Amino acid sequence: MILLVHLLFGAVIGSKISNIYLAIILALLSHYLLDVIPHFDYPVKVKDRNQWKKLMLGAVKVALDFFTGIFLILIFSKNQPTVYICAFFALLPDGFTVLKYLIPGNKIFEAHYAFHMKLHFLKDKKISMFWRIFNQVAVVIISIILLKY
Repeated sequence: MILLVHLLFGAVIGSKISNIYLAIILALLSHYLLDVIPHFDYPVKVKDRNQWKKLMLGAVKVALDFFTGIFLILIFSKNQPTVYICAFFALLPDGFTVLKYLIPGNKIFEAHYAFHMKLHFLKDKKISMFWRIFNQVAVVIISIILLKY
């Protein structure tokens, strides 16, 4: 799933669960649950650190994705701190993936990455792009509705 989807779903959990500790755990787990659903991920693959143009384009995509999610949370939520805390925890597994690339050879990040990628087991199945995008749009719409009410 793209970051926006994880952010919004984590924010919903933060807005609906009054126990902050439970909300944080559920927000973190929601990332893995959403990654099981067939979805589209924009490619941000750079084989060589010297490919600055690809790296910068990927960074722009990630930044737009992230800030769009934050903007939607700002607009549609009641802006309680727990909403943003849970949105952060819903993104944390992708943050660990970034750390895996920034700190090569770290066994904890490598193990997490292997586990995280196994949850994407449907990525190689022949599921049309329409349904992959539809799943994400559906989660976004449902999340916005739940954030508003």
